[in-house]
Amino acid sequence: MLSYQHIYHAGNLADVQKHALLCQMLAYLTVKDKPLSYFETHSGRGLYGLDAAEAVKTGEAAAGIDAVEARRWFDADHPYMQALNAVREQHGARSYPGSPLLARQLLRDQDRMSLAELHPQEFAALDDLFPRRAANCVKQDGYQMVMERTPPEPRRGILLIDPAYEVKSEYDAIPAFVSKLHRKWNVGVIAIWYPVLTTGAHLGMVKALEALDLPKVLRHEVSFGPARKGHRMVGSGMFIVNTPFGTEDEAQRLSALFNAL
Repeated sequence: MLSYQHIYHAGNLADVQKHALLCQMLAYLTVKDKPLSYFETHSGRGLYGLDAAEAVKTGEAAAGIDAVEARRWFDADHPYMQALNAVREQHGARSYPGSPLLARQLLRDQDRMSLAELHPQEFAALDDLFPRRAANCVKQDGYQMVMERTPPEPRRGILLIDPAYEVKSEYDAIPAFVSKLHRKWNVGVIAIWYPVLTTGAHLGMVKALEALDLPKVLRHEVSFGPARKGHRMVGSGMFIVNTPFGTEDEAQRLSALFNAL
C-alpha cells in the first residue's frame, strides 16, 4: 500500500516530538569534527506547505507546530528551531520541513545522506528537492537500502525509521530488522518512530524491541488528544538505540510540555 501522504499531517504534534528529538541528536553528533552517515527508510517528499488545502483541512499543524510555537516550547537556539527557521528563510514562512530537510540543515558537507522513498509522487518531489551533492535519493524499499549500505563509511551515523504503518505486518517486521541491522552496524544510532494507538497495535512491537537487549535504549512516548473524533492516534513514540548524550534530557523536557497541554 502506498496511499499515505504526509501533507495531511505535516507539523502535527507527532512531528514535533519526533523532529525535536532528531534535531537534538544530530546537534550532539555533529559537535565532533568527524563525518556521519545519515539514513532514512521512509523519507516522504521532504518539504510541505502548511497553507496547502490538505494541511488546512485536517488542522493538525495548527494544533501542532503552530500551537507549540505560540507557547514558546523552543528557544531560537534550539536545533529544531534553527533548522526550521533556516528552511522558512529559503522556502517561505508556511513551509514545514520533513525529517530529511531538517537533518540536512544540521549535517555538514562531510556527512553523507541516503534517503529512500517508494511512493512515486513523494519520491519525485524528494528527488527534486535535494541536489545530488546534498543527498542520495533512491526509489527503493528503505529497509533493503539500509541493509545494502551498512556498515556505512563513515561508520558513525544515525538511521530514522519512520513508516506510516499502513501495512500492519510492519509492527512485526521492525524488531527483526533492527536486530539484524544492529549486528551489522553496532555503533549506529537507530531511531524508530511509532504512533501510540487506542487499539494498542504498537505495543507488541515495542515489547519485542525491548526484549532485544540493545544498548543505550530510550523509549519515549507523549500523549495528546485525537486529531478528530474517532481518530485512533492519541500519542507519539520514539524508540532509540545507542541514544546520544543529552537526548534523554530533551525527552524529559518534552514530556513535561506535552503533559501540560
